[in-house]
Amino acid sequence: MTRCTLYILLPISFIFALVLVSQGVIQNIDPYVQATGYGPTGSQTIPMGPVASQEAIKEFGTNVGGFFNANSAHPYENPTPLTNIIEIFLLLIISAALPLVFGRMVGSMRQGWVIYSIMLVLFLLGFCTLYAAELAGNPLIKELGVSGISMEGKEVRFGLWGSSLFATATTATSCGAVNCAHDSLTPLGGLVPMFLILLGEVVFGGVGSGFYTMIGFLVISVFVAGLMIGRVPEYLGKKIEALEMKMAVITVLVPGILVLLFSGIALVLPKVGDLMGNPGPYGLSEVVYAFASMSQNNGSAFAGLDATKPFFTLGGSIAMLIGRFVPAIAVLAIAGSMAQKKKVPSSSGTLPTASFSFATWTILVILIIGALTFFPLFATGPIIEHLIMMGGN
Repeated sequence: MTRCTLYILLPISFIFALVLVSQGVIQNIDPYVQATGYGPTGSQTIPMGPVASQEAIKEFGTNVGGFFNANSAHPYENPTPLTNIIEIFLLLIISAALPLVFGRMVGSMRQGWVIYSIMLVLFLLGFCTLYAAELAGNPLIKELGVSGISMEGKEVRFGLWGSSLFATATTATSCGAVNCAHDSLTPLGGLVPMFLILLGEVVFGGVGSGFYTMIGFLVISVFVAGLMIGRVPEYLGKKIEALEMKMAVITVLVPGILVLLFSGIALVLPKVGDLMGNPGPYGLSEVVYAFASMSQNNGSAFAGLDATKPFFTLGGSIAMLIGRFVPAIAVLAIAGSMAQKKKVPSSSGTLPTASFSFATWTILVILIIGALTFFPLFATGPIIEHLIMMGGN
């Protein structure tokens, strides 16, 4: 912990804070400036503060809270397309490097590259889907004679590409910082960040929490594949037995169960519809996204929901507590169990886990488990909203 803080987190945050300053991100300890002659009242408050240093730490440490309420959509936090790319790089770099660190620690870099390739494929699938959905836009707006792509809720200085990439990266990791309004995404566009969060620390994970859900999926993939082809389920030369499977299932399913449980309770509470910025299918998406973000350690939101009421604050606190600690403890139990086992020499009956076929199989397992767990929510939320939108064309 000391080495990571002193040799990685602090120096890189310091360097990139200076880079952000060079691009126009403010960095001072001045009081707010009152400028006269602007706005309808003739005055304007211009905020000041140590923004660049906080921004570097926020992105590099995959933290959600920005210096300003607009987060990375604020020009003082993220002024140019270059700073946008820098911030995306910062929020991805540690979590994307963890698979290779894992490969080095277990003595097989191929294992690390397989995990990295799984994450990268899922990331690219999410980005391409989100970008295509936003590029298609809303046909109801086109009926009003408004042509071009929909930029509502997005920053013109980043464009659709920069906004879509940031939205994908921040929900693929456990960051949650935003440079556009996720609440303004199209139904299928909003489905992508929601689905990435619900998969849980798989693409790419976060600083501190790592990629423990990916380990759970790997254990499940090995076990199921072993049963299907009649081979002994092994991973990294250690047998996968009942304890590992139980802990893997807990790791993968507990955060999702929290989302389903608390979302279901919220929807039957009286007057919960009054708390939704948008009723109907989109209101369901707002509730699901809120509890997904809290239980899966993200922090972004479909901000149309008023989550300040007692149920959402208390339920969200419980979801955060259980959703963050239970999977971590379960993966530690897997690590402890496997560390005590003797390594089994590879044989013709050993399932090769550092291969293209196993990577493909793991991707399918992740998507199938995610789809089976959350498809009812998707079907009654963003998918039906998309069909309603298209039906109005």
